[in-house]
Amino acid sequence: MVSTVTVKRALAALATRTDTARRPYAAVIDEADAARGDLRRAAGFVDAVGLDRLVEAISNAERDGREARAQRGRDALAAYRRFQAAAADERGTAGTGRVDGVAPDTTMGADHFHSGPGTTKPGNGQGSNR
Repeated sequence: MVSTVTVKRALAALATRTDTARRPYAAVIDEADAARGDLRRAAGFVDAVGLDRLVEAISNAERDGREARAQRGRDALAAYRRFQAAAADERGTAGTGRVDGVAPDTTMGADHFHSGPGTTKPGNGQGSNR
């Protein structure tokens, strides 16, 4: 697994390099695209770089006529927004729970989590007063 600190250092180094013909926006889009396959790496990317910088990188790629790279950036941005919507839905903070226009499975009803009794009942024959 890649740590957030490692991702931050790598992206900062790529963004400030001047000894390469590769544009800084290319590094941002490439990392965004590659990171979405690994949840920890994706979270590190969002934390270290942020989606605003990805949007800016996409705009720069479009301006430079790099449509294929810009499209990869748009695809990655859409994936990160789906991740955020899913995470918000898991926390119960999403408005509709819809991700990509698909309603969540409602066969179990809205309230399918129920709290149990307050006393732990171990399965090893010990009394509940332990």
